[in-house]
Amino acid sequence: MSKYDIIVLGSGPGGYVAAIRASQLGFKTAVVEKESLGGICLNWGCIPTKALLKSAQVFEYLKHADAYGLSVKEYDKDFEAVVKRSRGVAEGMSNGVKFLMKKNKIDVIDGFGKLKTGKKIDVDGKEYSADHIIIATGARSRELPSLPQDGKKVIGYREAMVLPKQPKSMIVVGSGAIGVEFAYFYKSMGTDVTIVEYLPNIVPVEDIDVSKQLEKSFKKSGINIMTSAEVTSVDTSGKGVKATVKTSKGEEVLEADIILSAVGIKTNIEGIGLEDVGIAVDRDKILVNDFYQTNIPGYYAIGDVTPGQALAHVASAEAILCVEKIAGQHVQALDYGNIPGCTYCTPEIASVGLTEKQAKEQGIEIKVGKFPFSASGKASAAGNKDGFVKVIFDAKYGEWLGCHMIGAGVTDMIAEAVLGRKLETTGHEVLKTVHPHPTMSEAVMEAVAAAYDEVIHL
Repeated sequence: MSKYDIIVLGSGPGGYVAAIRASQLGFKTAVVEKESLGGICLNWGCIPTKALLKSAQVFEYLKHADAYGLSVKEYDKDFEAVVKRSRGVAEGMSNGVKFLMKKNKIDVIDGFGKLKTGKKIDVDGKEYSADHIIIATGARSRELPSLPQDGKKVIGYREAMVLPKQPKSMIVVGSGAIGVEFAYFYKSMGTDVTIVEYLPNIVPVEDIDVSKQLEKSFKKSGINIMTSAEVTSVDTSGKGVKATVKTSKGEEVLEADIILSAVGIKTNIEGIGLEDVGIAVDRDKILVNDFYQTNIPGYYAIGDVTPGQALAHVASAEAILCVEKIAGQHVQALDYGNIPGCTYCTPEIASVGLTEKQAKEQGIEIKVGKFPFSASGKASAAGNKDGFVKVIFDAKYGEWLGCHMIGAGVTDMIAEAVLGRKLETTGHEVLKTVHPHPTMSEAVMEAVAAAYDEVIHL
């Protein structure tokens, strides 16, 4: 039997990061992976979707070249080539993780791992043992009983990334990050897209002003949006698919080539031996303490299988904390209230902290500032004036409670707010920090100025 200090089950952005940090700290480390190094994020999620979205954005630029004083007489898309480019980007990133495994002298064990008692893992019939086992098996597309996926007419995000040909019409069920990103991609490519959202607003976890702005931008682009609507059944017997949608006005039948189910995720915890070991699970999540220890000593869990936000950067942060705690380092528990969320449709969305509604529900007296990109010189020059930056501060102490952005490039801007909140920055300090001009980022300073009635360019 092979013996290790740490074995990591799963090699996504939680698993491979845990393995690398463990190796850096001197642990003899192995990672078990049943599919491709990098997990869903690198192979079927974060990275390849961004490649698809970039192709869509470039295609949009070509369609509107005249707005920039340019003339492009002939242009077209090659859907298969767009998909091929995306897969190439994913393959390159996965190969990068292979390199990192070799560089850090981490053993990669190919196969399906199953936990056993006594801090052991069985991988396709061969046993391995370790002092510490970290579970990082991630999640997959969740299926609704009313919306069973057949992989052809009713699909999840994996199939949506590699369709052999572009559909003429698509129904996207769910308007979280996955739903709106694919809605934007396919609409930009020329597919007729309808979004069906169960809740009253699309991107429902976002601040209401952000939700309204995205709905406005999407409708302007030609995406049909149905909110407070539920798909109750689907019929795939014909050439395409028919979806019965229940709304406040009654039932409506929608027809399309394909339905994309984007209604959340389901953790990959079945069949990995949790019950055999006695590891506690609640509502599809493995229960852990602040440093990711399960109820059974020597077994840990990180990433999507635990109750925190199901985001790649959360999994990576949890991985590092978990391993450093095992190493006996003094570490602080992760602040889940200061985790940024990013959505990469156009316009992009980025947010951190409390929404205005949440702050008011907590009874906090607040100052709110908002600066539209229509008043930004950089946004005007770039031709991307949709959106705004919205900030929320505690009126009494100046604490930065929340920041919500929608517009071009905002996913690269949100880190200022995350860092500011981590350092307990006040509104006054942000206001007195000189931001470069002309940039999109100066909209943060202007929004803060608006909150304190000192805005200049509005």
